[in-house]
Amino acid sequence: MFRKTFFAATAAAALFGSSAYAQDMNIVDTAKEAGTFETLLAAAQAAGLAETLSGDGPFTVFAPTDEAFAALPEGTVDTLLLPENKDQLTAILTYHVIPGKVMSSDLSDNMAATTVQGSDVMIDLDNGVMVQDATVTSADIEASNGVIHVIDKVIMPQM
Repeated sequence: MFRKTFFAATAAAALFGSSAYAQDMNIVDTAKEAGTFETLLAAAQAAGLAETLSGDGPFTVFAPTDEAFAALPEGTVDTLLLPENKDQLTAILTYHVIPGKVMSSDLSDNMAATTVQGSDVMIDLDNGVMVQDATVTSADIEASNGVIHVIDKVIMPQM
């Protein structure tokens, strides 16, 4: 367990720099600085959520990487970014956000957390930290208005 925590902390430091610096930036700026969330940021901009995620918060964001978005079926991201699909895009993105600042130490096995979208996500701690069927690859990246937990998959709400 200590080894996993150490490697996760090392990865987070490499991605986001020092914790003190990251805490001076909001969630959007922290994600921009990391350089691995371009698709998420473009989607948040298209959905009109970037300004909200730059606001006071606090927010907890389960942030899929560019690689996670690339794993979606071909054309999915392009389709979601079309103006006529803004409601669907917003629902998917807000399914990745929990109101409040939820650190990994606040999580418990088989916990249900209500998202901004309105549905619950399930947290599983049996084999590392899982949110729905996505693995948290880096946790507790603090920002001035909340926290980011990096995930390896885009999670989809029931629609």
